[in-house]
Amino acid sequence: MNDQELSRKVPRSPFGLMNRVYKFILPEVRIELDKWRQEAERIPDEELRRQALASIDTKRFHCQGGAVYAAASLPDKHILIPLIVAYQTISDYLDNLCDRSTSLDPADFRQLHQSMLDAVTPGSELADYYSLRTEKEDGGYLTRLVETCRNRIAELPGYEAAQPYIRDLAELYTDLQVYKHIHPQERESALLEWWSRHAHRTPHLRWNEFAAATGSTLGVFMLFLAATDPFLDDEDASTIHGSYFPNVCSLHIMLDYLIDQDEDRLGGDLNFCNYYEDADTMLNRIASIVEWARKDVTAIPSTPFHRMIIEGLLALYLSDPKVSEQQLVRSVSRRLMKRSPMTRLFFFVNSRWIRKHKV
Repeated sequence: MNDQELSRKVPRSPFGLMNRVYKFILPEVRIELDKWRQEAERIPDEELRRQALASIDTKRFHCQGGAVYAAASLPDKHILIPLIVAYQTISDYLDNLCDRSTSLDPADFRQLHQSMLDAVTPGSELADYYSLRTEKEDGGYLTRLVETCRNRIAELPGYEAAQPYIRDLAELYTDLQVYKHIHPQERESALLEWWSRHAHRTPHLRWNEFAAATGSTLGVFMLFLAATDPFLDDEDASTIHGSYFPNVCSLHIMLDYLIDQDEDRLGGDLNFCNYYEDADTMLNRIASIVEWARKDVTAIPSTPFHRMIIEGLLALYLSDPKVSEQQLVRSVSRRLMKRSPMTRLFFFVNSRWIRKHKV
């Protein structure tokens, strides 16, 4: 087998996957993020500039984790890595803007997040994303991120089949960001009313677990990867969408909220882990979502790769330094890691090494 054929094969072992991550993914993500950091430094408005730079500096691992999907198709990494980094950077930037917002206007949040819908909808007219807020002058930063996504999407031969399912996830993501950032007294009732309209899609999940699922970008990244296949059809795209949403996506964000509990409490931010009756219930529910996610990915090709994604999520979040700073989280983390498969332990060690050396 020649190098070209080998590079097209999806990694089946943790060693093969991490070899690609260290050799290709992390260096190229760094190049992309450095480029966007330089763009962010030129933003005229001080507040927009501060939030753009903070999103790149503190949430780098989101892009690193998302770009792992490019390791499944190295010949397409020149499309997938810039696309995933640009889309995730929009997400992280807007999350910062809304979390630390000078506004509590749901229309403003929806207008900002129209950029995420435009990014995955080639040909649509670009909006004025800052039209409903005081800070407006970003020097074209957000528009350039959107256009980068659209330019890379134009190179994906199977995108037409994937687009409706990507759009569905982007719309759910937008709804979540609107409802979770409005006035604290209105958030829960708005989220519950929204969930009631979608509960039939995820009857096994509680409202907070459904909301968490809508906050993940992993389903979108997986569909970007799938769209590198010129023969992708609607049935395949639908199956992929169903194997990631809701359970893989819910696991992703529940773990994110698990480790952010103290941070969110201090910032007055909503945290979906706070809606469980006690720590045991939270642990049991997250453990159940892990098993549902593992079962779901058996429906799509390259199941070992997607199982590694699930183990990697657990390792990435449970190895975060924030875990050791919170007694409850430390206890839940230890129990989730107990009797872990070797794959999870391998990714746990690698996650710590990557953080320590700031790769």
